[in-house]
Amino acid sequence: MISNLLERRRRVTGRNTLLFYDEPLEIVRGEDVWLIDAEGRRYLDVYNNVPQVGHCHPHVVDALCRQAREINIHTRYLHEEMVRYAERLTALFDDPLSTAILTCTGTEANELALRIARHLSGHTGIIVSDFSYHGNSLTLAQATTGLPAPEALAPHVRAVAIPDMHMHEGEDPEAVGQAYARHVEEAVRSLQTAGFGVSALLFDTLFSTEGLPAVPGNFVALAAAAVRDAGGFYIADEVQPGFGRTGEGMWGYSLHGTIPDFVTMGKPMGNGHPLAGMVTSEEIINRFAEDSLYFNTFGGNPVSAAVGNAVLDVIENQGLIENARVQGKYVQERLRELMVRHEKVAAVRGRGLFFGLELVEDRQSRKPDAAYTKRVVNMMKDEGVLISRVGPGDNVLKMRPPITFQQEHADLLVSTLDKVLTKAGGQA
Repeated sequence: MISNLLERRRRVTGRNTLLFYDEPLEIVRGEDVWLIDAEGRRYLDVYNNVPQVGHCHPHVVDALCRQAREINIHTRYLHEEMVRYAERLTALFDDPLSTAILTCTGTEANELALRIARHLSGHTGIIVSDFSYHGNSLTLAQATTGLPAPEALAPHVRAVAIPDMHMHEGEDPEAVGQAYARHVEEAVRSLQTAGFGVSALLFDTLFSTEGLPAVPGNFVALAAAAVRDAGGFYIADEVQPGFGRTGEGMWGYSLHGTIPDFVTMGKPMGNGHPLAGMVTSEEIINRFAEDSLYFNTFGGNPVSAAVGNAVLDVIENQGLIENARVQGKYVQERLRELMVRHEKVAAVRGRGLFFGLELVEDRQSRKPDAAYTKRVVNMMKDEGVLISRVGPGDNVLKMRPPITFQQEHADLLVSTLDKVLTKAGGQA
């Protein structure tokens, strides 16, 4: 019984630990883009970006089991699997991003990048967006603006607004990007005046928590330039956009016309296995290592490396970046059809196979309708399709399925959404 399992969980993990949906699901099995509950019901998974190449992909599972039967140990010994994975991973980046440190979580990766940026810049100031999430450590909690946290925004952190062309329709994107980049320049001056200086600009390259805004192409490059001119570094958080999800290359940073100083990764890197990492230049790593003996007991262990190699195999062999491009284009075209029939759909957002619908009270006011959005998410679950919601107004449907997602899955998603948007009270 779900009610008994829920109460047992609450007793041992606390009454407020996060669970999806008003009526939680007990999920026991996964197959590609499908999740199966304890009663055998199948759900189309249009939310979980962790299983990037599909739930329980046989090639990934086989690699994990094969290596686990041989040896799993920390990285203070030489092991071919780890070195081979680091070589393959770093080969996917632009110069001078050529050196990797493997971790277990995106939080660790972002924490490490910030630590190195602080050390090498000699400054402590951090600039983030005004509705962001990058991890659960104390440092990152003090820089979190998009989720509830007991830690206040730290004195050395500045949050800046992110431009969204959905909110600047008809305006020149380049001019909008320049205007918002001036906010970053103001944040730099504020940190310098306060004596913190600037160590890092930390952005998710799709601005996922921010609700997938349509960011002008020049904004991030201008923001990074302002930070670098002040002696800081640009950290690109690829935990959600990375590994081909945008369909326009392996990494989301390529959308913005500038190469980061650090790239941080997590979640989809191990397809559900705890594998994450940070990539930067050899010069930066060597300068940091002169003063710090960094190691991570579990990061990059042979089993994790075997899993990482298997994930790259699947992305390459199944042509999944191209699939993300083709299916992403198709599903977003189908989603735009919903705007014709549903007045509460204000915009289709996202890139590739990370997409969303902005839901509002009405298109004239564009006031976010969080209650309606939550109702839609729960009703979609009842209809057998799993999605979530995100954004400052909690009114953007968040959808990022495994990148094995196909046209038949997109059709099921859109037809179910059409039905639920009507039932929830949003038909034009």
